[in-house]
Amino acid sequence: MPTVTVGTENGHDIHLYYEDHGSGQPVVMVHGYPLNGHSWEKQKRELLQAGYRVITYDRRGFGWSSQPTVGYDYDTFAADLKILLDTLDLRDAILVGFSMGTGEVTRYLSRYGSDRVSKAVLLGALPPFLLKTGDNPEGVDQSVFDKLKATIEQDRYVFLKQFLDDFVNVDKLQGTRVSDEVWHAWFHVAAQASAHATYACVDTWLTDFRDDVGTIDVPVLIMHGTEDRILPFASTAKRLPPLMKDARLVPVEGGPHNIGWTHADVVNPELLAFLQE
Repeated sequence: MPTVTVGTENGHDIHLYYEDHGSGQPVVMVHGYPLNGHSWEKQKRELLQAGYRVITYDRRGFGWSSQPTVGYDYDTFAADLKILLDTLDLRDAILVGFSMGTGEVTRYLSRYGSDRVSKAVLLGALPPFLLKTGDNPEGVDQSVFDKLKATIEQDRYVFLKQFLDDFVNVDKLQGTRVSDEVWHAWFHVAAQASAHATYACVDTWLTDFRDDVGTIDVPVLIMHGTEDRILPFASTAKRLPPLMKDARLVPVEGGPHNIGWTHADVVNPELLAFLQE
């Protein structure tokens, strides 16, 4: 099982599990909360068929990676991504992030630059700044995140049920664009994640990326569901293009948060066209 070591906790190594398949230009895919690298299956299959080398990995605390109680911040997440790219010595790579993964992509490019990267894709974007403040009135009230954390503390599994319902807007899309079986598969993956990471990552969502996004010097494709209940479109993706040097926004009409699954028929052609430009 391939892993890279990204740090230590109490003298024990912290490992990230990754998968590396195919050949050609590398595409590194950073998954969303609370899933793992396998959640990219609808994109991975088409990317491999199109001749790309596809690398997925599990964020610390999730999937088959180590579950430490340290490092749940975007400086550390970006450093983890850098270790992976450096270890594999990737060049001309395309970074694709979903949800929380868009934070890794953004912070990596801001902090480490584009020496190894030629393009980036953000699906269900977290930047520029999710929290409502005096100078960020478009954000979301702190009380929303406090309530999420309280629910996790009281019953993490109830939280996961509510979160995954909103992940794909089950009240509208169940039985058409998402099956009961995939919902239960996701719940199983999420339940196996670190309880500490599940809680700690809520604060991580409130990272201010406004200074990061303007420094990105590679072309960026942004795709976001217009009915996203996790990261509201108006608070996130809609605001990004004016803040970035070379960004194109594709709203996915009626799309929920996880458009990569529910609207792969829209996402995949746009993704492949962008990669081939």
